[in-house]
Amino acid sequence: MPQQPQQQPPHPAYAPQREVPPPYAAPQPPAGPDFLAADRRNAVVVDADGVSFEADGRTADFAWHELSTVHYKAAGHGHVLMVAVVLPDGRFYECAVKARNHARLQQWFGQLAPVLGVYLAGRGR
Repeated sequence: MPQQPQQQPPHPAYAPQREVPPPYAAPQPPAGPDFLAADRRNAVVVDADGVSFEADGRTADFAWHELSTVHYKAAGHGHVLMVAVVLPDGRFYECAVKARNHARLQQWFGQLAPVLGVYLAGRGR
């Protein structure tokens, strides 16, 4: 009796490929609000890491656990943002950033207040 050809099973459906991050990828920290004010010489950055000042090419970084409070105000006839950090031992550091105009300074105030509120929650200002 002649042999019947064997039927091959159908090819399995291929699952769509998904991108798998390489094992060496650093985990991303949780994103939080941030703030940046800068002029040609100075800058203030507030983010999940803390507060950073840059003045004339020098940088000072302050982690949240190092800070007692953070203060800010207008100076220079309403065109300068002054930000000060106060350390637990009473030392303080300031940075001044010139705004192009009073409206820009008010915009910075509106952005800075809620960002500091997030990171300073539970602390006295």
